Amino acid sequence: MKLLHTSDWHLGQSLNQFDRSFEHEQFLAWLLDTLESEEIDVLLIAGDVFDNTNPSAASQTQLYRFLTQARQRVTHLGIVMTAGNHDSPGRLEAPAPFLSLFEACVVGQIGRTVDGIDLNRIVVPLKNHAGQVSAWCIAMPFLRPSDVPPVEDAADTHMAGIGALYARAYEFALSKRSPGQAIIALGHCHITGGKVSEDSERRIVIGGSEALSVKVFDPGIAYVALGHLHLAQKVGDDVTRRYCGSPLPMSFSEMDYPHQVVVVELDGERVANTREIRIPRSVDLLRVPKQPAPVDEVMAQLQALALPVLPEAQWPYLQVRVQLSQPEPGLRAQVETVLAGKPVRLVRIETSSAHIGEVQAAPLVSIDELGNLAPAGYFERLYRHRFGESPPIDIMDAFTELVNTPSDTGAVA
Repeated sequence: MKLLHTSDWHLGQSLNQFDRSFEHEQFLAWLLDTLESEEIDVLLIAGDVFDNTNPSAASQTQLYRFLTQARQRVTHLGIVMTAGNHDSPGRLEAPAPFLSLFEACVVGQIGRTVDGIDLNRIVVPLKNHAGQVSAWCIAMPFLRPSDVPPVEDAADTHMAGIGALYARAYEFALSKRSPGQAIIALGHCHITGGKVSEDSERRIVIGGSEALSVKVFDPGIAYVALGHLHLAQKVGDDVTRRYCGSPLPMSFSEMDYPHQVVVVELDGERVANTREIRIPRSVDLLRVPKQPAPVDEVMAQLQALALPVLPEAQWPYLQVRVQLSQPEPGLRAQVETVLAGKPVRLVRIETSSAHIGEVQAAPLVSIDELGNLAPAGYFERLYRHRFGESPPIDIMDAFTELVNTPSDTGAVA
């Protein structure tokens, strides 16, 4: 039996103001081809399907068109999709009855019955290409405080509750499976030791806790398909507990990530093999220069930037990195002038100070001293802290003029 593990699609995401639907469409088209060529039995999507809880109609259409085409291309394909912390549990689950008609299971939130947690909703059978149940899946969505049963006398009630919920689901799966059938699990969470992309991953902090122990997954679970962290990685170097990572770089901090999906081959109750397949990048991300440089050097590199002529949807995204020794109010205008006519999309101008590492920490200032500082005093201290020297006279004159300009907020129309 062959599974394909993917997560963190973030459909509807934009990079600054630039829409990324073209890139997502290219990824989904590639994924359709991969599902077919690899003869995948079950597609596992471990959360953060959408980028926000109120996805656009276009993003939803993109998802449901893909799911329909996937089932058409691979007629025996099973699909298990769970919600992440970016998703709306109810919105993701809304079409679940319809999707179940073609073997697609969607779990947005933990269901309940009069007797407690509805384990039948989160423990689901997985069928092979012959239509026979070959494994069982604990389809666990991102767990919010209201999802987790309370555990009395625990030092961290939330963590203990998550552990108890996975343990109950595992015991329920054991009761459902037959000999020779594997148990796998989905989880959208931050596991201790996982490497985080600070620019684009929303921190999960619940009850003062940030990361879960991998021990919440019983050793008897053959494979754990994780979502949330965008960098593909194994937990504790275990190939059976892993994040597949996001299919696209969500920010420039992720431009060198190995974006991939993971194919998992089961042999009875165990994992026989795991294999990563790299996802081709349809739009490049560029940093010019590679390391921050003075304005003149940056402008020269931008002027020399030679790019192939492509449709606008494929123009690379650009981050410009400038090292400043003093403020440059017209910096953006300079950059845009140099880039005029070039097939590139300016996402961000990142500035840093040439004096970083030379500037010593500012001396502590008391509340009384702060209260006695005039606006010019605040500005002068901030400038000195940022650039390592006192502001030039012309800049101080400009600041003083700005502060002393009469406000028209009280004028009568």
